[in-house]
Amino acid sequence: MLENKIRTPEEVEAYLRELKEWIAGEEETEAEEMSAFFTKRLARYEDVHLGNWGELYAHIADFLDGGLEKLLDIGCGTGLELEAVYRRFPEAAVTGIDLSGDMLAKAREKFAGRDFRGIEADYFVHPFPAGAFDAALSFETLHHFPFEKKGTIYEKLFQTLKNGGYYIECDYVACCQEEEDLCRERLVRARKRSALPEDVFLHIDTPLTMEHQVELMERAGFRVRVLYQNCGTVVFRAEKRRDA
Repeated sequence: MLENKIRTPEEVEAYLRELKEWIAGEEETEAEEMSAFFTKRLARYEDVHLGNWGELYAHIADFLDGGLEKLLDIGCGTGLELEAVYRRFPEAAVTGIDLSGDMLAKAREKFAGRDFRGIEADYFVHPFPAGAFDAALSFETLHHFPFEKKGTIYEKLFQTLKNGGYYIECDYVACCQEEEDLCRERLVRARKRSALPEDVFLHIDTPLTMEHQVELMERAGFRVRVLYQNCGTVVFRAEKRRDA
C-alpha cells in the first residue's frame, strides 16, 4: 500500500541545504548528453531505479483504468513500469519511446511475447497520431527537461489521447520555487560550459514545482488531479474530457 508523505518545513529546509551542497560539489563536472548518460549506466540502471522507486514501479498500473487497450509510454527506458502494466493488462498494445536505443533493445527483449513497439526518438519531435491512445504514461523522465519543453509534450499528449483518455505522470517535482530556480540556474551554467551543441539535451534535472507542473498540463487542456505524493515524487492524473 502506497502512503503519502509530505515534508515538514524543517525537512524542506534540510533538503534545500543538502541540495545546495550537492550542486556546489557538482559545479565543475561536465554535463553529459542525455542518451549517452543512460547508455553508459545501462548495466546498473534498473538496480538504481528500483532502489529509488521500486514500490511505485510495482504499483504504477494501479493508477490506470480498467479495460486499457492502447498505451503510450514516453521515456520508457528498459520498461520497468511496463512490467506492472503487463501483469494487469497482458493484452495491452504499448508504444514506448526513448532516446536510448540500448535501453529500448532491453525493453524489446523483455517484452518479446507482448504487444510492444519501441521507438528510438526524441518524444518532443516524434509525431504522435491524433486520438490514438486510451492512456499515456511517463515515469521519472520529464524532470530532465526545462519548462518550455514540458509544455510542448503536454500539448502533444493531449492531442494523441482519445476523448476521455488520460495521462499518468510519476515524476520528481521541486519542493518550492527556490529548488526550481536552483536547478534551472544550474542548467544555464552547465549549458554555457558545455562544448555540446545547443540542440543536444544535457542530463541536468530541472524539476518544476507541483503548481507549475499542474499549470502547464491545464494550459494544454487537461483537467489535473494529484493522486499520490511522497516528498519530491508525485503522481498526477491529467484527463482529456470528452467535450475537449
